[in-house]
Amino acid sequence: MAEHESLEFGKADFVLLDNVSLEEFMANLKLRFEKGRIYTYIGEVVVSVNPYRAMNIYGRDTIEQYKGRELYEQPPHLFAIADAAYKAMKRRNKDTCIVISGESGAGKTEASKYIMQYIAAITNPSQRAEVERVKNMLLKSNCVLEAFGNAKTNRNDNSSRFGKYMDINFDFKGDPIGGHINNYLLEKDPVGKVKGVFKCIFQLVKGAPDAQLRSLHIQRDPTAYTYIKVGGQIKSSINDSADFKAVTDAMKVIGFTTEEIQTVYKILATILHLGNLKFGSDGDVTLIENSKLVSILGDLLSTKDENVEKALLYRTVATGRDVIDKQHTHQEASYGRDALAKAIYERLFCWIVGRINDIIEVKNYDVRVHGKNTVIGVLDIYGFEIFQNNSFEQFCINYCNEKLQQLFIQLVLKQEQEEYQREGIPWKHIDYFNNQIIVDLVEQQHKGIFAVLDEACMNVGKVTDEMLLQALNGKLAKHAHYTSRKLSPTDKNLEFDRDFLHSLYSVVGFIDKNKDTLFQDFKRLLYNSSNPVLKAMWPEGKLSITEVTKRPLTAATLFKNSMISLVENLASKEPYYVRCIKPNEVKSPLLFEHERCKHQVEYLGLLENVRVRRAGFANRQIYPRFLQRYKMISEFTWPNHDLPSDKEAVKRLLQGCGFEHDVAYGKTKVFIRTPRTIFSLEEQRAEMVKRIVLFLQKVWRGTLARMHYRRMRAALIIIRAYRRYKVKSYIREVNQRFKNVRGMKDHGKHVKWPTPPKVLRKFEEALRNIYNRWWAWTLIKDLSPEQLVQIRAKVATLECLKGQRADLGLQRAWEGNYLVSKKDSPGTASSFTLISSDLQRKDKFMRVLFSCNVRKINRFNKAEDRALLITDRHLYKMDPVKQYKPMKSIPLYNVTGVSISPGKDQLVVFHTKDNRDLIVCLQGMVPAGDSRIGELVGTLLSHFKSEKRKLQVNIVSPIHCSMNGRKCTVVVETKINQSQPDFTKSRSGYILSVPGN
Repeated sequence: MAEHESLEFGKADFVLLDNVSLEEFMANLKLRFEKGRIYTYIGEVVVSVNPYRAMNIYGRDTIEQYKGRELYEQPPHLFAIADAAYKAMKRRNKDTCIVISGESGAGKTEASKYIMQYIAAITNPSQRAEVERVKNMLLKSNCVLEAFGNAKTNRNDNSSRFGKYMDINFDFKGDPIGGHINNYLLEKDPVGKVKGVFKCIFQLVKGAPDAQLRSLHIQRDPTAYTYIKVGGQIKSSINDSADFKAVTDAMKVIGFTTEEIQTVYKILATILHLGNLKFGSDGDVTLIENSKLVSILGDLLSTKDENVEKALLYRTVATGRDVIDKQHTHQEASYGRDALAKAIYERLFCWIVGRINDIIEVKNYDVRVHGKNTVIGVLDIYGFEIFQNNSFEQFCINYCNEKLQQLFIQLVLKQEQEEYQREGIPWKHIDYFNNQIIVDLVEQQHKGIFAVLDEACMNVGKVTDEMLLQALNGKLAKHAHYTSRKLSPTDKNLEFDRDFLHSLYSVVGFIDKNKDTLFQDFKRLLYNSSNPVLKAMWPEGKLSITEVTKRPLTAATLFKNSMISLVENLASKEPYYVRCIKPNEVKSPLLFEHERCKHQVEYLGLLENVRVRRAGFANRQIYPRFLQRYKMISEFTWPNHDLPSDKEAVKRLLQGCGFEHDVAYGKTKVFIRTPRTIFSLEEQRAEMVKRIVLFLQKVWRGTLARMHYRRMRAALIIIRAYRRYKVKSYIREVNQRFKNVRGMKDHGKHVKWPTPPKVLRKFEEALRNIYNRWWAWTLIKDLSPEQLVQIRAKVATLECLKGQRADLGLQRAWEGNYLVSKKDSPGTASSFTLISSDLQRKDKFMRVLFSCNVRKINRFNKAEDRALLITDRHLYKMDPVKQYKPMKSIPLYNVTGVSISPGKDQLVVFHTKDNRDLIVCLQGMVPAGDSRIGELVGTLLSHFKSEKRKLQVNIVSPIHCSMNGRKCTVVVETKINQSQPDFTKSRSGYILSVPGN
């Protein structure tokens, strides 16, 4: 039972209907069809409604969903039945069969193809080449049999005109190793008697290459051939060219030789040309009007033209020792032509089936070596057919279905009874309609319709169909299920001297079709062909004209015997059923014709099947499966039970739900009587599943969160450990590189620092600073106080002027008080010393910071030579001409900043708080190229820093300043002929001209 579909799609199993009635059955069938659910169960029977559209439910994903699952675990599907048959065959080593039935157009052939496709997909997981070859040949044989056994009709593009039973043989591992095909009652009339044409003929005319058609003398236009025209106007969207190639390729894959394939198409061409033969009369002589066709037929059949013509117009009759040629009448010639066409096609089809069997049958299989092989049979048989005019073929087909229906009910009952006995459940007798009486009406010895028909055919003399009907009326007049117009004069649906039985069978043609006579001349003609393939199809043609042969069995007897054999074969296997239903006549995917479907449901006995299944227990499941599905309903079974057995757990569960009165307990299964119990269990399960899902979601989300936390924590621990490792590695590396730095000449200045990890970049900067401070300390720790003062001044210069002036004078010793030196003022050094000592006593300064000769601008805007003395308290201007007489002093605290240019000149502007700036240019340096600007700026910066005062240093050009409260600018210009730096007045201020060389 399928329980995995919402009730909006109807009941997935007809056994679960609330009331077993035809109305409810049809309503459920219609609802599921309209909702796109084409498959429904009746227990273990699949009811399939042809959807008349492509459906995406047969792919690899769907195959995996049904592989190895029980019937009721997934929604109804053909794959579920195929898997059940395969499992029964593989697990229990039991032969199984799948019986597919339904009327023409109900989808039987497609169903059989999907079943074959599924079996091929789930077998041979190890991909053995030989098994793959067998599977491929079995699938390709379907393609060939469809082309030659199915017809294109107005009702169906793929109408089966024969019954097919295929056995697939499996080895002990469950892999296919071969097969065998039996065919039943090929309808030969689609060659030209009913509204349809065999697919292979249509494919040949529409799809064969032009060169091949020319070799067969065939035109591309189907309407040029009488048999196709009689077959009706067939419209199809199928690509005949692709189908023709597919069939030809399939025959090659199976193992047909090129000569055999060519012979097959020659025979099809022969049939088309036979249909176009026209006979005329010249007095009593019958003639062929289009005699050109005779030579074409001779060419295609590989025989002489005159032999073809003679076989068509004459019949050889042996009377004792004499042999005479009896000419056909026009009617006899036409009959013989059609009989030949039908016989040739039937022989061709039987030869193809036999040829396929020769190739796919299991060979060299030894049970002692390979183990027992098992079989899955697939029966694709025609369903009941009721037309306005039902002839011999429809009678045989419907007899076949009555026979299978009888087997179906018997086997279903038998399966039910056997299962009840296995499980120890009491069996109650079930009333049902047993159609054995209908089967006996047809096949009973000496009394059945087939017996009366055969007796009529054996009578000497002219026996007509009307005489057959009289014989039937005489023998079967008292049978409850036989009638005719003579026996029921008031039934106007029946025609006098024509119709019998309830289904309106017309007796017309029964005698001829049962005899199925073909003139011996045709058999000899075809046997004597030079084509070995064609010759092998007609072995009886070798008989001598005068040789007396046994009367051949009639078509009815042959068919009856084959049906009895088929039923015996099926009865020996475990059967599974697919019942196909055709929803409408117009191939619409939307239309559900109620009356048509109701008629099919009735004659397929589907309601009877539901009643049989429901008469006892509607549902049964093995205990583990039942528990697996419903254990969440009871506290005693969720999540796992601790009872002695699964059976006891199921009992406790059902008792807790209050259903113990509606169930029975077998040895391995629980049996549930009414569908209402199942629905109630399903409702309770659905409610609990919601809670379980919420609980599982909560637990799973918690699990995910904990997993995420653990991953994050683990990552953090790893990161910390890695960081510690990197830090330790870095510190060890630094220690290793710098451990002997004290003994190095440069105290480690040349040592390359290792690359730090990202986390230690700031630490590295601090470490570098510490190292640099230590390195600097090692350099200055042994210096005198005077040297330290000079070093601090140079550092101040470097920090302030680096990159802004080219020559800072850092490479030489800074003397500071240059006027004391005999180099700058060789004759006046003593005078300067005397004056500076007086100033020290007077102004109490501690030390001289800087002294130098300068060129300055006076208050009258004139340039003059002066000396500049800077102490730690004042800035003095002196006159070197007057023995360095002090001219003016500026308190050092009054100086706010200095400005210098970015060039090589010695211009310095001292900015004061009272806007009386001092503009000077250092001069008189020895050597002459020395630059003392850096020394002056650094000395002032160092002094100001020691007094915790700020000195503003500007490096600009031009320099902006104030002279006596007036704003002015000082510009430096280079002159080639200038010998000494000098100031000149300009409109905006002053120009300092410096030598250009």
